[in-house]
Amino acid sequence: MSYYFAIIGTQDNPLFEYEFGTSKQGGDGQPRFAEQARHLNQFVLHSSLDIVEEVQWTNGQLYLKVIDKFFTNYISCFMTAGNVKFLLLHQPTATAGGGGGGAAAASTRNSTSVGANPTSPQTEEAIKNFFNEVYENYVKAIMSPFYKVNMEIRSPVFRQRVTAAGRKYL
Repeated sequence: MSYYFAIIGTQDNPLFEYEFGTSKQGGDGQPRFAEQARHLNQFVLHSSLDIVEEVQWTNGQLYLKVIDKFFTNYISCFMTAGNVKFLLLHQPTATAGGGGGGAAAASTRNSTSVGANPTSPQTEEAIKNFFNEVYENYVKAIMSPFYKVNMEIRSPVFRQRVTAAGRKYL
């Protein structure tokens, strides 16, 4: 499964972006987005911001789960109390989509993996744990006296911690 993670500020400006692949069950951590569609990831996430604003007022939770779907991409959202949005675009692997002729090749191991079904309870829990860990690190990063509201996060330590959370949960 491929992931594109972005933190969107209160003025709908990107504060942090990171693209990675799954590290579970033999994954190498490299994103597998199609080259011709890779540049659309940012646009797809930003187009889901209207849906985020609708859902945030009907759902009292910080973790909004899967809020949008664009072709084979799913968008999950986590809201902070300060109205900063964590958006994760995740694209299931081709074998996990269930559409190929290699159904026998896709064993039951794939059907229970995090990347097999983007809306399964296991996947939702893994994404929620990823968001929670990134949120803890985000709070630590913005508590720096040098950070200003809606400023881009450039910390290499924060990027490493997001990478570690991605490897750990996704």
